[in-house]
Amino acid sequence: MESIRRRNPEAVLSSLEAAAISARGGFACMFSTAEEYETALITERRAQGRYGAQRSRWPIVMFAGCAMMVVGTVLLLS
Repeated sequence: MESIRRRNPEAVLSSLEAAAISARGGFACMFSTAEEYETALITERRAQGRYGAQRSRWPIVMFAGCAMMVVGTVLLLS
């Protein structure tokens, strides 16, 4: 194996640059921002059916409670 001192400095520099570019390519991410990642993640989860429509009973319970309060108020005041 030959020493780095015996090599051409330009060749050593270009070899190091090529190694750095290769190393950076291994860690590259296909998303440039976190927002792009989250959008792709949500899209993928929707395609899998994880975000299905969930019907909540909360509005019906609130309506029934308010209606009972109104009826109770009317009965108390009459």
